[in-house]
Amino acid sequence: MQSLIKLLIPGRLRKLIGMIRVNYFDGYAIKSYSQEGEDMILRRIFENQKFGFYVDVGAHHPFRFSNTFYFYKQGWRGINIDAMPGSMGIFKKFRSKDINLEVPVGNSDNILTYYSFNEPALNGFSEIISLARDGKDGVFIKKEIKMRVAKLSSLLAEFLPDGQAIDFLSIDVEGLDFDILESNDWLRFQPKCILVEILASSLHEIESNKITMFLKNHDYVIYAKAVHTVIFLQQRAL
Repeated sequence: MQSLIKLLIPGRLRKLIGMIRVNYFDGYAIKSYSQEGEDMILRRIFENQKFGFYVDVGAHHPFRFSNTFYFYKQGWRGINIDAMPGSMGIFKKFRSKDINLEVPVGNSDNILTYYSFNEPALNGFSEIISLARDGKDGVFIKKEIKMRVAKLSSLLAEFLPDGQAIDFLSIDVEGLDFDILESNDWLRFQPKCILVEILASSLHEIESNKITMFLKNHDYVIYAKAVHTVIFLQQRAL
């Protein structure tokens, strides 16, 4: 068989295939699906836990920029939530064992404006952030959609399986992250780990940020930072 391969494949191509095997399929590399490597930090946190449950608010895509897809592949299950119209079609195809909800989340039952960009990862409800991004670096607002939002506590009360603990909660909603944290019932739903975007340039700014102070009051401490994402752990989980 090896002789046949040598006959059919030129030497330079065989060498290239060998380099690809060494560099990309050496058995040591682990593929990350997160935008900033968050899933690899989570992998370390939960390295001794074979199965678990996640909640992903602002899930965006089944595997692009996903903090949960690595765990889905390992047998974990969870709830994916995204406000973008039509977003859950692809989730139902590739994440069929998860609970997939096409619902906007916020800290009230008000009607808010959803800003839809040509780059879907930037979609969100923050008027300030959306208008600041519009027309810069090739991104622009395609559409503005009025939507009625639901509280996170209401969605978890309805869709979280009975008795199911939440191992980690990932929130990335382009500016309304604090509103979503406020909309949770912290006496009832207490994730072991929380990932949330904080646009701060220094650790000092992060420590004094209102999200950090809010989570500190609910027994969470800063565990790690991945560019813009800050990872919090329950104190008793340390």
